[in-house]
Amino acid sequence: MSTYTKNELQALGFSSLGENVHISRKASFYGAQRISIGSHVRIDDFCVLSAGAQGIKIGNYIHIGVHGSIIGAGHIELSDYCNISGRVSIYSSTDDYSGEYMTNPLIDPEFTNTSHEPVFIGKHVIVGCGSTILPNVTIGEGVALGALSLVMDDLAPWATYVGQPVRFIKKRSQKLLDLEKKFLAKTNSTQASL
Repeated sequence: MSTYTKNELQALGFSSLGENVHISRKASFYGAQRISIGSHVRIDDFCVLSAGAQGIKIGNYIHIGVHGSIIGAGHIELSDYCNISGRVSIYSSTDDYSGEYMTNPLIDPEFTNTSHEPVFIGKHVIVGCGSTILPNVTIGEGVALGALSLVMDDLAPWATYVGQPVRFIKKRSQKLLDLEKKFLAKTNSTQASL
């Protein structure tokens, strides 16, 4: 994967940009001035991030897999340690499917009923490939979301969900929180020695 250099990333005009960011040259960004990217982030080939008025915030230690899309006018936030697998779509805007209104962004808004709602994804969330997350959703810390899942409602923390729409499968272990502490201690120790 050919990635942007640090100078090239800065030239794209993100609202903020952390350290150790690896972004494919084949990824696309719209409204980069409304996209904040933390440190230790990787964004793979053919990803599309399109930030509307409320922007996109990407935390630290986050991977967004190939063909991922994060799109909409509402605010979208990915908290630290999220893993967004390939072909995941996250939307903070949606058309009205009732037939009472016209649809698509090329139509004057007076003829549509598009809603724009925030999406929040908590720390340590893993989203399986091909999943779709719709507007006005909060995914709690530590959620594991199975492949090809459809998320239309909030998900409680530390649980595994799967399906279309998603359903609860089982509780998820929180052992990784102990590993996070060890990881950070090792990372801080390594940086201090440099």
